[in-house]
Amino acid sequence: MSDLIDQVRATALLQPGRPVLVLLSGGRDSVCLLDLATRISGTAHVAALHCNYGLRDEAAADQEHCAALCERLGVELHVRRPRRPEGAGNLQAWARDQRYGEAMKLAPGDFAAGHTASDQVETVLYRLAASPGRRALLGMAAREGRLIRPLLGVSRAETAAHCEARGLAWREDASNAAPEFARNRLRAELLPALRDLHPAAEANVLRTLALLRDEAAVLDAVVDQALAEAGDPPALQALRELPPALRRLALQRLADRAIGGQAPAIGHRTADVLALSEGGALDVGGGLRAEVRAGALRFGGSRGPAAPQSVPP
Repeated sequence: MSDLIDQVRATALLQPGRPVLVLLSGGRDSVCLLDLATRISGTAHVAALHCNYGLRDEAAADQEHCAALCERLGVELHVRRPRRPEGAGNLQAWARDQRYGEAMKLAPGDFAAGHTASDQVETVLYRLAASPGRRALLGMAAREGRLIRPLLGVSRAETAAHCEARGLAWREDASNAAPEFARNRLRAELLPALRDLHPAAEANVLRTLALLRDEAAVLDAVVDQALAEAGDPPALQALRELPPALRRLALQRLADRAIGGQAPAIGHRTADVLALSEGGALDVGGGLRAEVRAGALRFGGSRGPAAPQSVPP
């Protein structure tokens, strides 16, 4: 148990005296995270947020469990009850957005999610199947702005062992086994098949992820240098002269900058964007538009139909 505390402390995501809001579902991972946060950051600096979506019969009991746990640990609990409107789209994405939105409003500093190494493997495999591009292989970051994930190096088995050793009960969410959710099918079917192929399959995915993140840092520096040399905003001709892979990465970086975050993948539109002529514009998806003005490429929001474009001879 002390090894797990040391492991999480070594990430420096939780620090003594630094305020943190823990996203508490009542499951084993979030229960483990809350306990570790109180022991590393100090109880006075920890609060918890529980979102009761009212979507399951057990929702009220989950909330009561979280309240009892926080009382035992001496942690302030904030409860929110978002209700899903008609046409809200993907249920899990909506719930995540609600949870993070509330956390952004409540947390004086960082807010922590209980994503584990097990979640990381599932995320990489799911994204690899569902979305092309290198981003799929980079998984979840330990820090994304104010969102931190102190347990990314910890398996679900380890969080369960910690809770058992500390005498901390947790709630099991029956929807985690529901086959209508793709992530659940991956967990129940694909991961066992991969373990049959090689017992270290999950560990190998995580090792590969670590290597790719190191290499991504190098690529990011190369992209930054290329864009710096292309000007601000970058000259279209300078972008055309880059190697194909670097063109793709440079355009994605420009799209990301335009929205101040992570834009939808636009690599498949690279040739179309670079074929724009002066005054041309192209909607690339995700509410983004590429435009060429004064020989430079700019990304901005889509506003009605894109201007006609002509492809240079």
